[in-house]
Amino acid sequence: MEALLTTFIAAALGEWGDKTQLLVAALAARYRRPGPVLAGVCVAALANSALAAFGGTLIHGTITPRAVSLLVAMALLLAALGAVSRPKTPVMAAAWRTGPFVTTAACFFLVEFGDRTQFVTAALAAQFDSFALAALGATAGILASSLPAAALGARLPRAAPLRPIRLAAGALFLAAGLVIGIASLRLA
Repeated sequence: MEALLTTFIAAALGEWGDKTQLLVAALAARYRRPGPVLAGVCVAALANSALAAFGGTLIHGTITPRAVSLLVAMALLLAALGAVSRPKTPVMAAAWRTGPFVTTAACFFLVEFGDRTQFVTAALAAQFDSFALAALGATAGILASSLPAAALGARLPRAAPLRPIRLAAGALFLAAGLVIGIASLRLA
């Protein structure tokens, strides 16, 4: 259960104000149908999270527990760095005629692939050696941050203070990464 909760919190915080959340808001505004947009996000998030968690469980048995802790610290520090950078709304699929579900699933998968949330999910799956719980927690966290974006559409940047939320999440990732990194190096 720890893997589920940890990946949920990390993914939910990591996605706020990120390019994927802005993509969901743009697609929801374009199609004006939040249901199919969220369904597309769910499919793409589950696919990306499952890939990341699978990779993490493969790593678990090949490196020492201390190295896994350093991997988690590095993932959190990189997530902190990513949180302070200014995201740009991805310009994708403007001419696609595939409908809201397919367009969202394809675009979200491509934009999220290799993202900081996927790296954190892989590191946490390695830490907890839990494929299913890490993948489900990350997927639920991504959906939790995508829900307001789908509901508000283009109004999201005006309705939610994205920059302060991103900076606060970055500070939390930084603090957690430093604490885990220092502990794993046995400096404290």
